Amino acid sequence: MKVVVLDDWNQVWESAEPIKRLRERAEVVVYTDAAGSEDETAGRLAGATVVVANRERTRFTKSLFERTSELRLIAQTGTGIAHIDAPAATERGIAIATTPGGSTASVAELTIGLMIAVFRQLGANDAAMHRGEWPMPVTRQLGGKTLGLVGLGSIGSATAKIARAMDMKLLATGFSLTPERAVTQGAKAVSLDELMGESDVVSIHLRLSEKSRGLISAERLSRMKSSAILVNTARGAIVDEPALVEALRSGRIAGAGLDVFVTEPLPENNPFRELPTVVMTPHIGWITEEAYDAFVTNSVKNITTFMDGEPTNVKFPEALRR
Repeated sequence: MKVVVLDDWNQVWESAEPIKRLRERAEVVVYTDAAGSEDETAGRLAGATVVVANRERTRFTKSLFERTSELRLIAQTGTGIAHIDAPAATERGIAIATTPGGSTASVAELTIGLMIAVFRQLGANDAAMHRGEWPMPVTRQLGGKTLGLVGLGSIGSATAKIARAMDMKLLATGFSLTPERAVTQGAKAVSLDELMGESDVVSIHLRLSEKSRGLISAERLSRMKSSAILVNTARGAIVDEPALVEALRSGRIAGAGLDVFVTEPLPENNPFRELPTVVMTPHIGWITEEAYDAFVTNSVKNITTFMDGEPTNVKFPEALRR
């Protein structure tokens, strides 16, 4: 059996102990650079039964599946599968196995870190200190502020836990969130519009889907307090980016902490780069040693259980019956 690992940009997989053990049972090929085209991706997957998808760095389309006849399993790191044509995969008998929970703590920590960075102007103060200055700005604390969580799944809940320890008040909304579920996390369930209007910090924790794409629109941004900030460690396309740029430029909202963007890597001329009230990180919420350890270990487990005929964490089990 051939296993192909795509997009190992951080060069973690090749030397990982679980991969060394997997090589006792299968041929494993690791690619540390991005394929330049679907043709190149198809070439890399030639003869592969399993592909490891590092996050959402490669799109898996119907046309790609038609060119990879031996493929039977996509071992996905994390749980996001917006980059995979899941119906097409299922139709061709290609299972998708995910690794839930691996980056929950890492993303939640960065989420809180971005809130602090924006409220306390850490980026500007650090840059000034490196220039030899001694700035003394009056900033704000998070304690006592209202945090609005757009999504209360595993990462939203982990963020809520940290925020409670900081004495923040919690509001939450979600497509399937119930008041009872919100209460278990110390939050009050409200509508999205109410959350946008009442929160001092709006933090996004939804999966990217057709329902969530563009959810944070210009109209919803206009509901925010002028002193409020937006934090996004979920997916860039959930936010109307041009509308957010305009809200920041005009001072309609006070700032933003962004780890994700519609286009990644972020183009050099992206307007976010020019805005002093924006703190940005290059989609590193999940990139920690601990998260990678979990992703590699759990992905290899999903591969070996698949090889043993007892697949685990499969999103659409009907694919296994084709």
